[in-house]
Amino acid sequence: MKVETLRWFNNRLEMIDQRILPAAFEYLSYDSAASVAEGIRSMVVRGAPAIGVAAAYGVALEALRLSQHLPPGRGKDGMGVDFENDSTPSLTLPLQGGGDVDFKEGMEEGFKVLAASRPTAVNLFWALQRMRKVWESVAAQSPQQTAQRLLAEAHEILAEDIRINKAMGAHGAALLKDGARVLTHCNAGALATAGWGTALGVFRSAVEAGKKISVIADETRPFLQGARLTAWEMVQENIPVTLITDNMAGHLMAQGEVDAVVVGTDRVAANGDVANKIGTYMVAVLARRHNIPFYVACPLSTIDLSIATGKDIPIEERSVEEVKGFRDCHWAAEGVKIRNPAFDVTPAELVTGLITEKGVILQPDAQGIRKLFG
Repeated sequence: MKVETLRWFNNRLEMIDQRILPAAFEYLSYDSAASVAEGIRSMVVRGAPAIGVAAAYGVALEALRLSQHLPPGRGKDGMGVDFENDSTPSLTLPLQGGGDVDFKEGMEEGFKVLAASRPTAVNLFWALQRMRKVWESVAAQSPQQTAQRLLAEAHEILAEDIRINKAMGAHGAALLKDGARVLTHCNAGALATAGWGTALGVFRSAVEAGKKISVIADETRPFLQGARLTAWEMVQENIPVTLITDNMAGHLMAQGEVDAVVVGTDRVAANGDVANKIGTYMVAVLARRHNIPFYVACPLSTIDLSIATGKDIPIEERSVEEVKGFRDCHWAAEGVKIRNPAFDVTPAELVTGLITEKGVILQPDAQGIRKLFG
């Protein structure tokens, strides 16, 4: 793949700085849970699957960082601690910024800071829960051994995400006819995942299968993920792409220029309601009005069975500065009140189908979604 959103390099996590694309291409390096959390919060990395992978590496990095303050584990007697029998060994470590804290407390703080980075993308919490289970399963081992086991799990989460995306892509590609003109909102491509992509992964798989498709990308205000990221990805892949402003979608649909809509998602409720980038709900309503299929590509890790409906999905409110303008250019009147919800919820009744790694659920509802996890 031409886009490697996250990579492990020189014992550090490197992530493409998506805030400066497409004007510049740069990797930033991370070495702790706190630094990864800031990368997530500040939108260096975004997209639910990519956030989950980044969080997994954040946990592993914190374990590596903490364990480096200890001499190598030498079995049962080397540190004066019985790693085999004491599931929560207390080992005092110097931390960055001074002070002492034991390995367990340091790890708990790492989990906490990562969990607080962004509220809507459920993959963040899914990845942290998975890493916590691994941590608890090796609690009897030395911090150095624990860190290596957590790093191996982060590597597996990254590789698994790519495998899942390609499986979703194959299922979704079958839904698109040859020559389809497909509209997408925000960026659900390789940049939003470990690689390949969810919605854009469907497009990549369709092209790989020999279909000639073209993409219509909403610019996706106010952070311009469609203009800056989706358009950039499609250009890199030589997939025909046309950029439009968000308020042009209805016009193109009315003119018969859109054959299908495929988007990604940050969280799906148990009943099939979908939270995605702000503006997705409007696209879904327009698609229903014009009898255009509206598909959502999502891995099972994005489905949150603990939330009954979309009304219970937390919606992140981001800085008003994102709406005032872009970078150094401000166009809003000073003193005006601004709202900036980053996501909206599309009711399940507007979703033609959920594209998952296990197949497509048409007209998704609670019963159909439960079967996926059976």
